[in-house]
Amino acid sequence: MPGNSFITDEFLLHTEYARELYHKYVKQMPIVDFHCHLPPQQVADDYQFENMTDVWLKGDHYKWRLMRANGVPEKYCTGDASDWEKFSKWAETVPSLMRNPAYHWTHLELRKPFGINDRLLGPDTAKGVWDKCNRLLAKPEFSARGIMKQMNVALVCTTDDPADDLEAHRRVAEDPSFDIQMLPTWRPDRALAVDQPEVFNAWLDRLEAASDMACDSYDALLEALRARAHFFKSRGCKMADHGLETPYSEEYTLSEVRAAFTKARSGKAPSAEVAAAYKSAVMYELCLLNHDMGWAQQLHLGPIRNNNTRMFHALGPDSGFDSVGDLPMARPLAKFLDRLDREDRLTRTVLYTINPAANMMLATMTGNFQDGSVPGKIQFGSGWWFNDQLDGMRQHLETLSQTGILSRFIGMLTDSRSFLSYPRHDYFRRLLCNIFGDDIHLGLLPKTPGLIGKMLQDICYGNAVRYFGFALPEAHRK
Repeated sequence: MPGNSFITDEFLLHTEYARELYHKYVKQMPIVDFHCHLPPQQVADDYQFENMTDVWLKGDHYKWRLMRANGVPEKYCTGDASDWEKFSKWAETVPSLMRNPAYHWTHLELRKPFGINDRLLGPDTAKGVWDKCNRLLAKPEFSARGIMKQMNVALVCTTDDPADDLEAHRRVAEDPSFDIQMLPTWRPDRALAVDQPEVFNAWLDRLEAASDMACDSYDALLEALRARAHFFKSRGCKMADHGLETPYSEEYTLSEVRAAFTKARSGKAPSAEVAAAYKSAVMYELCLLNHDMGWAQQLHLGPIRNNNTRMFHALGPDSGFDSVGDLPMARPLAKFLDRLDREDRLTRTVLYTINPAANMMLATMTGNFQDGSVPGKIQFGSGWWFNDQLDGMRQHLETLSQTGILSRFIGMLTDSRSFLSYPRHDYFRRLLCNIFGDDIHLGLLPKTPGLIGKMLQDICYGNAVRYFGFALPEAHRK
């Protein structure tokens, strides 16, 4: 369909005020992607992608879910089909995705960095898109680092296990030819996994090797985690991240927590009640550690993971079988945060929900624990996972606007494993400018584009830099 493009320079910008805010103030702001799942090794190696399937489809459980829903067999998602066959099946799926955010993301990502803005992806255009993009991917400017540079990335924070050696981070930090920062993020979720003894013990063995410390007791585990946290800090880490189905705030005794650890270490799972007590203890200790390290902490709340047992055994985690959970969170979260606050050990905290029904609860919860020490100390984090689409981001922004201070919001992230996901920042920025443009047009905000433009620059860049304490080169301070 040559000439059939709908992603133009004015995409999502419905008023003259929105267009002015975007083009004059926001469009060229650097990207600070403070939560992503990019493979650090590929940045360190400056990986050159083999083809579009390698860069676009491998590891992308968003696309796999949609392909399955469109009747595509697993062979073409995670199976042994050729890379061209997998790409072709994705191209066949795309025309069916209108009104799904992946339809926008697909064409935004073809537009930048590949410059394809003259056609829609579909079966009839697949081969031409495949050939053009593959020719570009062979060039140095389309390597992992090259794509990051093209996208105006200033900094990324990856997601890293305490047992990781962070060698890729060291290599990037010591490479003077690459001025984009890549910092690790402390993600100690496996320390909670006493209800999965096989997973728990395999991870503890890795932690023992990384820390050179025996993890034969609960107290020894805490010591090993503290040692690894200091190592992460030495590698530039500035934040922790915790993925939780629910905030853990059960009452517990130290003796039952120690017993739960010992039972799991012997290969037996404790009862659900005891496991919840153990998780509550560990999360409390981890949050004390975050405070001691001077880190911000992110709590990603609500998903239920690996719902399809058959596919979990076939493919493992993070393969597209997670969904929105609906456990009650308000009282446990309040109790969890209040305990830390009472002890003056509540660090800067970002709260994300996968369930938009919890938006108002989470947004109002942040106001309970602001203490005046840091602007926006407790943040209502951006629309996340299933919510990083137009309606989800708008709901988040509207709720935050009505209950808190939007001007202190730390902005968007990719939460992605793909080097092509940076247009999600542009997607967010266009929506943000359009919301403010509409308000100016309707007389709900004053016609002061300079004042509002500076505020939007802070939301898209400056607030996150200050909140997390990033030290960026002068070239990025624009």
